[in-house]
Amino acid sequence: MKKYLKPFGLLLFFLVLASTPLLAQETTLDESKASLYKLSLIIGGAIITFAVAAGAFCQAKAISSACEGISRNPGSGPHIRFLLIFGLVLIETLVIYALLITIIIVMVQWGKYF
Repeated sequence: MKKYLKPFGLLLFFLVLASTPLLAQETTLDESKASLYKLSLIIGGAIITFAVAAGAFCQAKAISSACEGISRNPGSGPHIRFLLIFGLVLIETLVIYALLITIIIVMVQWGKYF
């Protein structure tokens, strides 16, 4: 337990240190735009969280199934390996698309459009 306490404390310290400029800023948004911006941050975080969790689960399942398939039939190893890598590329592409959507949602300048 104590082995993880020092890195966690350092992480917390640097997180607080990195957030101090944000706490010093004044907000220029009115309340309706601020609530809309907060909602967009929550939605963006939810999108990337679900996409990464689903992608990690699918990648783990694909690797597990490929290992089982190769162990049952070692002769088909190159074919299974090719399909595994192709499937992992497609799964990772979907996660990257979710990241791009999240960046677009978070980076919209709400003051410009409202």
